[in-house]
Amino acid sequence: MNLVDLWLTRSLSMCLLLQSFVLMILCFHSASMCPKGCLCSSSGGLNVTCSNANLKEIPRDLPPETVLLYLDSNQITSIPNEIFKDLHQLRVLNLSKNGIEFIDEHAFKGVTETLQTLDLSDNRIQSVHKNAFNNLKARARIANNPWHCDCTLQQVLRSMASNHETAHNVICKTSVLDEHAGRPFLNAANDADLCNIPRKTTDYAMLVTMFGWFTMVISYVVYYVRQNQEDARRHLEYLKSLPSRQKKADEPDDISTVV
Repeated sequence: MNLVDLWLTRSLSMCLLLQSFVLMILCFHSASMCPKGCLCSSSGGLNVTCSNANLKEIPRDLPPETVLLYLDSNQITSIPNEIFKDLHQLRVLNLSKNGIEFIDEHAFKGVTETLQTLDLSDNRIQSVHKNAFNNLKARARIANNPWHCDCTLQQVLRSMASNHETAHNVICKTSVLDEHAGRPFLNAANDADLCNIPRKTTDYAMLVTMFGWFTMVISYVVYYVRQNQEDARRHLEYLKSLPSRQKKADEPDDISTVV
């Protein structure tokens, strides 16, 4: 009986030791995968915090099991294609307070279905590709950016699930219509369909171009007629200046008419 108890005690100790060893390996593995300058913690999933890390680009060695990703308050200027494609569990992505100017067409490929919150506020985004947010179900925050309100932005916001709330916070820094600059996007979109303006502008430009060509042709014709009149006048004056010759008695009269 004593031998059994001793065996059970040793077995229990070995199991506890093995469990501790496995946990230590897992923790070391997670820590070793954490991007440089970031902090990784497990709380309802892997949280990766890279805030205020002086990052100039999005790390490419992000752990695939990342659920919450904080990249705010850095110096990131762009979001490349498929940068998050392996983060199939990503639910929260914070990219606010950076210097982002460019978002590639397929920047959010791989996370459109899982992402719940996307924060792009306080950046330098003026425009994005019309398909950049396609199928994105996340609630997006895109306020405090120098947006250029045009047809592309109108298409982008219509493709987003939370269109009304997102569009309500967008202020037009510039616009295809000067009178919309400084106004909320929704007001500009309600006043005019921004996707029809380029067509009207193109028609107006074609009309102006055709009028210009017509004016140029008329001017050339007028110049050509006047130039020929001037040449005819000079030629007539030249003929008049020629000395007339004496007619012989038997020489018939010649009548020359100059037109």
